[in-house]
Amino acid sequence: MKLKYILCITAFTGALYSCDVTDKSPIDSVTDVTFWHTTNDLKIYANKLYEKLPAPGVDKDNETDNCLTSTYSQFLFNEQTAPATTKDTKWTWENIRACNFFMQRYQTVEGSEAEINLYVAEVRFFRALDYFDKVKAYGDVPWYEKDLQTSDTEELYKARDSRDFVLGKIIEDLEFGVQWLPEKGKEESARLSKDAARTLLARVCLYFGTYKKYHNESGSPTAEELLQKAISVTNDVMATGNYAIVKGTDAGCGQKAFDGYPLYYSNQFVQEDLLSNKECILARVYSEASNVMHETGRQAGSNGTGLTKDFVESFLCKDGNPISVSDKYKGDATLTDEFVDRDPRMYQIIDNTNKPFTVTNGEQTVNDYPNCDGTGAVTGYPCVKFRSPEPAQWEARHTTYDWFVFRYAEVLLINAEAHAELGTCTQDVLDKTINLLRDRVEMPHLTTNPVADPAAIDYGYTVTPLIYEIRRERRIELITEGFRLDDLKRWNGMKVLENPKTMLGIRVTDAVRKLYEGKVNFGGEGGRSLYEYKGNSYLVQYPDMMSSGGRKWTANDRRWFSAIPTDEITLNPNLEQNPGWE
Repeated sequence: MKLKYILCITAFTGALYSCDVTDKSPIDSVTDVTFWHTTNDLKIYANKLYEKLPAPGVDKDNETDNCLTSTYSQFLFNEQTAPATTKDTKWTWENIRACNFFMQRYQTVEGSEAEINLYVAEVRFFRALDYFDKVKAYGDVPWYEKDLQTSDTEELYKARDSRDFVLGKIIEDLEFGVQWLPEKGKEESARLSKDAARTLLARVCLYFGTYKKYHNESGSPTAEELLQKAISVTNDVMATGNYAIVKGTDAGCGQKAFDGYPLYYSNQFVQEDLLSNKECILARVYSEASNVMHETGRQAGSNGTGLTKDFVESFLCKDGNPISVSDKYKGDATLTDEFVDRDPRMYQIIDNTNKPFTVTNGEQTVNDYPNCDGTGAVTGYPCVKFRSPEPAQWEARHTTYDWFVFRYAEVLLINAEAHAELGTCTQDVLDKTINLLRDRVEMPHLTTNPVADPAAIDYGYTVTPLIYEIRRERRIELITEGFRLDDLKRWNGMKVLENPKTMLGIRVTDAVRKLYEGKVNFGGEGGRSLYEYKGNSYLVQYPDMMSSGGRKWTANDRRWFSAIPTDEITLNPNLEQNPGWE
């Protein structure tokens, strides 16, 4: 049985986390005088921060070219207005203050340097995680290293610090974590290890290394320095030998292979226990016994989101070639044809008549047709990557399988991409990274000289075929794990949203109409809307928006950064609003 941890927080820390920037510590039975004495006090305080780790969810790619939702995204169509308050924005400071509150007080604790710095490293990790989200969202942000009081007027009313300055501080916090957190296997169950800090550090460096490169930005650290650090850090993770790309097993997750279709990829995401899984660097753990559960099993494939035609066409054929050149591609006249001889991850990610939909008392059933109604999987391509076939997992807030926070696949993808961006990606690099992912699903290896895709998506500029294929691999492997919007922003690649197929679903042919006969109507009054593109009819969710120019991005588009809440601008005259949001 896997070991689950349950957050244990005293009233003292619970009150602290309800504070905002200038609230003072509570006058309670537990105070600064009585609390900060043992390393266990530090652990209790740090426990609460684990709630800030990314939580399960099936909507993490909803505002990208990968997915369409039942109602259109105001963000993607540039219809947002600046928020009045900090509610539901990243311009909140409770977590930063909580981290800094700790940093101002832990020095009174008695213990060895290693015992104390373990928890200092945890807190600094969570500060870095929060600031990473902030600089991605806003660019320049104020950097704070103390918990502010009402008397700290200079700090409260300071202007924003430069993004590069804050980036340097984020890197310092994570490097402290690499130094003081325990090695993988020596950490307490479900807590941070050195490799968790390394993975986040590599993610930060890849993001800003490529952002600076493709947005032609200078400054220190440089794009090259950041990309080299991403390589160095991921090399360190790979060198530990602690991790592997795992073929997910049927055992413990309910899914079973069907008619020769193994589920090595999708089984990884519905495993009850990830703590012993060699692909897992850090997990959030769940169980019914501890009453800590989520509802990903209920939402996957039926929450008003569908994968786009453009995403579906990005899957290679089983010969390793894109559909634009492979003679194995059978076309999309029927849904069955579309899945034939494609990357096996395709039929493990998208519902189809081969993938088991339910397993009850050992008996398997499959869907006769994928959902394509206007409130379920709106494109006809339901994403079932995180969907368990066990009906018990579909109950509200009753999903018990663990959730990857960091997995080894991302480390390998970072390493390969950073090498390619620096021009140092050899076949040996590919064999130690991308090709391990391909081995899991028995796809041909990527070489340093891949076939150029004549139907490549348009980033607004050209990249080498190798970089293009590494980006493709990342898009497929990490689908709906929340990376795609960040990827498009850092690559300066928002032009991909102008492709009509990023707003379309299944091709509707006579064969498709017959499949859904009596279940779904296509076209006409009361039927699902269709859109004609290059002589074919496709399912479309919001036809009136197809001609809108709102999805086009410019070099100075305001959507590169979020708007600072207007109340904050009013309160602090030294804050300047991000361009385009004035």
